Amino acid sequence: MVKLKPQFTLLLFLFLFFNNLNAFQSPDLAPLLAFKSASDTSNTLSNWTSTTDPCFWPAISCVRSRVIRLVLEGFNLGGSFQPLTGLTELRILSLKYNRFSGPIPDLSKLTSLKLLFLSHNAFSGEFPASVTSLTRLYRLDLSFNNLSGVIPASQVNRLTHLLTLRLEGNGFSGQISGLNVPNLQDFNVSCNALSGQIPFSLSGFPESAFWKNLLLCGAPLPSCSPVRSDPTRPGSSSGAIASPLGPGGKPSTVVASSPTSFPENGWPIKSEKNHRGSKMSTAAIIAIILGDVLVLALVTLLLYCYFWRNSSKKMGQKSGSEVEKIVYSSSPFPNSAQPGFEKGKMVFFEGAKKFELEDLLRASAEMLGKGGFGTAYKAVLDDGNVVAVKRLKEMCVNGRRDFEQQMEVLGRLRHSNLVSLKAYYFARDEKLLVYDYMTNGNLFWLLHGNRGPGRTPLDWTTRLKIAAGAAQGLAFIHSSCKSLKLTHGNIKSTNILIDTTGNARLSDFGLSAFALPSTAPRSNGYRAPEAALDGRKLTQKSDVYSFGVLLLELLTGKCPSIVDNCGHGTGYTGIVDLPRWVQSVVREEWTAEVFDLELMRYKDIEEEMVGLLQIAMVCSTASPDQRPKMNYVVKMIEELRGVEVSPSHETTADSVSDSPSVSEDACGVGQ
Repeated sequence: MVKLKPQFTLLLFLFLFFNNLNAFQSPDLAPLLAFKSASDTSNTLSNWTSTTDPCFWPAISCVRSRVIRLVLEGFNLGGSFQPLTGLTELRILSLKYNRFSGPIPDLSKLTSLKLLFLSHNAFSGEFPASVTSLTRLYRLDLSFNNLSGVIPASQVNRLTHLLTLRLEGNGFSGQISGLNVPNLQDFNVSCNALSGQIPFSLSGFPESAFWKNLLLCGAPLPSCSPVRSDPTRPGSSSGAIASPLGPGGKPSTVVASSPTSFPENGWPIKSEKNHRGSKMSTAAIIAIILGDVLVLALVTLLLYCYFWRNSSKKMGQKSGSEVEKIVYSSSPFPNSAQPGFEKGKMVFFEGAKKFELEDLLRASAEMLGKGGFGTAYKAVLDDGNVVAVKRLKEMCVNGRRDFEQQMEVLGRLRHSNLVSLKAYYFARDEKLLVYDYMTNGNLFWLLHGNRGPGRTPLDWTTRLKIAAGAAQGLAFIHSSCKSLKLTHGNIKSTNILIDTTGNARLSDFGLSAFALPSTAPRSNGYRAPEAALDGRKLTQKSDVYSFGVLLLELLTGKCPSIVDNCGHGTGYTGIVDLPRWVQSVVREEWTAEVFDLELMRYKDIEEEMVGLLQIAMVCSTASPDQRPKMNYVVKMIEELRGVEVSPSHETTADSVSDSPSVSEDACGVGQ
């Protein structure tokens, strides 16, 4: 055996150390350094050096040592960003407000890309054909460049996940009649040279999305005709949403709804809107102020009368320092000793601890709340077991068999994001459902309860976790018993309960099958437009709409049907449909004003908030056909949270991640 001298041993160790160090260098280091060398002539990116880990460089975010986010806005960079196409794990790329020129490089290697912002540069050439390889792309912004040629409809239509397409301020020509991207929420092709008929799929966007295309016609612009009396004013209207272009076609000072547009030291201020409003006459301003004072006085009087009446009723019912919860001295459940009482039986599901009806009668009961299907109670049995009992009222039940079959289906649904149905009781005049009791209350109280000084707000991480859990629970309901196409039917924040570990659990699912048309629960803004007339005609798509409204409630901190002037200058006051209010604010490009003020204390969450907002808007679109399936919503939310989605989840249309399924036999079909 050869014995090495100490100095040779040290040299060998250093050689192996540096050799291994180079071997473990990030594969993204070389493309980033090549990009800096080619584009950063003014050495703005001075911190980018070969001796440091790129994951610690400014403007970069990493997952598992791979760059997934690169935001370089206003860095005075130029030339081409071709070297960046080697960042194969990149999900977010924003190079806005730089000096990049020439054709947009081949992007086909960036298959993980979801957000791409290249606006306000000097790119030339045609629409990049390689974009069609970006099948996961949600947002594409190529506005205010020097691009030309036609907008290839057949290629753009392949981007089925696309939510935003901004192409304004270029030199595109030709027609857009073939464009049809089903999930598109944000669209603008103004200030180009487009011509022909606007397709029906795009007619719902405002006039400002098509302005300054002299030969473009059709809704929302004037209808197409052989002669245009004034081609320089295509569809001007005093009621239209303000154009994003200022005088001379220059971009106004607005805040885009992209996740990289939030300033680091605060939220955007609407100075431009205030400037426009200063052009009103003095008399008009005085009239507006007087009108506002009168309206405020009237609203104050109405609110005073309303709360005075309610407080008077409560004072007549309660005395002293009685707590909010109503504790009954006697059981609210059916009394088997009453004359003519038809005694039923308690039916328990597998795994539930059994007890008799008499045990429930002796239990101390505490009312938890009233809903559209009845009253819920907390019941403490003699043995200390605590359950939640729902006493059903005003239900359309054709008979015992009809009720039992539905309960058999619901009782077999077991999932970590559902409140398990433990048992049910059926008699002619009494119907009871027994559930697991959730100690941490519901989402409504956590989100809206006790707002003000000293309140601990619901943090962003918890909100996102609740959104993901509720989505998984709803997706499981939809994927179970496919032959029955089960629905929840009553998605709202009071039906999202929180267990001891902080997980969201859906309650009250499946009860809409027994709803009466006249007594179907009014879900306070959650109800889908197509289901507003008859609460019994609910579908899985209407569930998706309700879930979208729930997400908007989590993001805005507002109740779904009440949006007051806390919107700060959005122009809306009073009772407004929450999805419509959010859409109006986003179209005005004041997306930051959508979000709950309580979320402003948290840093580096803008991208996630905007991402969840996009999901919510897709879910709550008016057309049922344009709403995604819940299993796809689960996938989008999990990707937003940075949770890796299994390949089987991505390829199987009806799969639900880590969710057990219920067989057709368990559905009770044919029983």
